[in-house]
Amino acid sequence: MLALLAGGSSRTSSSNKLAESENAAQNSNNMSWGNELWDQNENLAIHTNRGIDALDKYANFLRDRVAIETEYAGKLRRLVKNYQPKKKEEEDNEFTSMQAFRNLLKEVGDLAGQREVVSESLQLQIIAGVTLLSKTLREERKKCLSDGASLQQNLTTQLSSLDRAKRNYEKAYRDSEKAVDSYKRADMDLNLSRAEVERYKNVMTSKIQQSDDAKNEYANQLQKTNNLQQQHYSMLLPAVLNRLQELDEKRTRGFREFIVGAADVESSVAPIIARCMEGIVKAGESINEKEDTFKVIERYQSGFTPPRDIPFEDLSKCDPDSVQDSHYSNSTSNHLTMRGTMSANKLKKRVGIFNIFGSNKNSLTADGQKEDFSDLPPNQRRKKLQAKIAELQQKIAQETNARDGLMKMKIVYEANSSLGNPMTVEGQLNESEHKLEKLKVDLKKYQGFLEKASQVPVATSSPQANRNQLQNGHRTSRHSNGSADDHHDDGDDQPDDAGSLSRSDSEDNVAQIQNGHNNNNNGSASPESGLGTSHTSLPGSGQGSANENAIGEDTYYETEVETLNPLGTCKALYPFEASSEGSIPMNEGEELQVIEIDQGDGWTRVRRANNSNGWDEGFVPTSYIECTLYA
Repeated sequence: MLALLAGGSSRTSSSNKLAESENAAQNSNNMSWGNELWDQNENLAIHTNRGIDALDKYANFLRDRVAIETEYAGKLRRLVKNYQPKKKEEEDNEFTSMQAFRNLLKEVGDLAGQREVVSESLQLQIIAGVTLLSKTLREERKKCLSDGASLQQNLTTQLSSLDRAKRNYEKAYRDSEKAVDSYKRADMDLNLSRAEVERYKNVMTSKIQQSDDAKNEYANQLQKTNNLQQQHYSMLLPAVLNRLQELDEKRTRGFREFIVGAADVESSVAPIIARCMEGIVKAGESINEKEDTFKVIERYQSGFTPPRDIPFEDLSKCDPDSVQDSHYSNSTSNHLTMRGTMSANKLKKRVGIFNIFGSNKNSLTADGQKEDFSDLPPNQRRKKLQAKIAELQQKIAQETNARDGLMKMKIVYEANSSLGNPMTVEGQLNESEHKLEKLKVDLKKYQGFLEKASQVPVATSSPQANRNQLQNGHRTSRHSNGSADDHHDDGDDQPDDAGSLSRSDSEDNVAQIQNGHNNNNNGSASPESGLGTSHTSLPGSGQGSANENAIGEDTYYETEVETLNPLGTCKALYPFEASSEGSIPMNEGEELQVIEIDQGDGWTRVRRANNSNGWDEGFVPTSYIECTLYA
């Protein structure tokens, strides 16, 4: 029962509050400054001025906040820049903790960007609007006050005229009363002549007329004043005060919209800031202490076995020479054991300094190490050599793709001279061949270094050997191309022959070209011509004997170019002006047929229908088009 009464009372109170708010809103709609505050013109002027000053104060607040946001964003960006990993610290980037720290810096940089967005949005949207509204309100207020002052001046002038007319009427009335008294006394005075009495009578008549005229003027001015005063307080002044009311309501409404708008600006970047926070949390959760520990072992594992127990030397049973030799061998063993650990960096620096004035059979790299990395411990040396071989293989693959692209372009030029001059790519082909030869020589040299380094057995008690044993006596070797080969673990790291480009088809091609440079007597193309040297060029190129190529060379390539089937379509993302031979121009949005995909040289061969010649073929930049290949 009590609960029911409480619920009923709460509903009654809420309905009463709702009714009161509705009544207040209705009363506020019926009330106006013109009717309720007709005599508070000065106070309303002061109030509106204070309101506009408050709006300006809010604008200044926003400006100071924008300055703080801009400064905060700038300091965040400087902070991120100052704590970016230095070049000498790049080797530590493989650790998960350092990777997480880099991701943290990236997210903080994004946070700085969002603070800049808030600053710019407040400046362009809110502060500009507040400034414009304040300027407009001040102009409207000034005009309203000017109109109100003009109305008040008119009323004051009319009141002055009424007061002047009243004073004139009072004076004329008093003069007429005196003139009447004077005439009565003169008329009763027997000593005065009739002429003098007549003069008093004329003066009385004149004063009475002046009094009547002043009375009429006073009545007229009073009527005009009352009419003007009624119009002033019922129509003219309320209109001005209502304009001031609208002005103040406009200011208040703008104040509300600007505060809400500023909050909306902040809310618009809140999801992005939340994602930045999620990225920071994700970066922190990505740290794996076990993985970092494993990478530390991978980096600093020397491959040496710990020193064995020092044997007891009985000086009474040994000659001095053998003692010295034993001491020397122990010192050498300890020195080799320490290399690659704490003192490795110092040893590298000493070698780099003293070799400036000395000679060395092995040239030094940029970081002061020997070319064959023989100054490193066995494990570290093998890893360095494997990384160098992978780098050379990648360079050879890139250079081979570039050379094949030049060869294909030359073949197309020779098959269709309208596309370009084949001799324009002659120099580039020669330079590419020289680069390939040099890279392959370097690859062979480093493979030899690796083969020698692999002859040094890995310590059976080292972490490397333990990892190999965990894999059931097999070791997985990762090539640069992402494939994995299994080798039996015999304690040595064998050279990676499967991933070597020296046994690839591309190298065999180059060898065939070099061998056929002097032995080809049937008119077949030289290596510089680019014919018959690339497996990735036109179908059938480089296949068959040199005699077959020589007999039907012109006919074969001409027929092949004309009968290429399209591999797909492409759409031009940007306009392209053909500035070199072999390329064709295209317009943005143009549809073309793809007849040969990009082989790594950055160019794609396309064609399009031509009303006059049938087909236009040529090369366009791959980055300028969007390809859709057939399934």
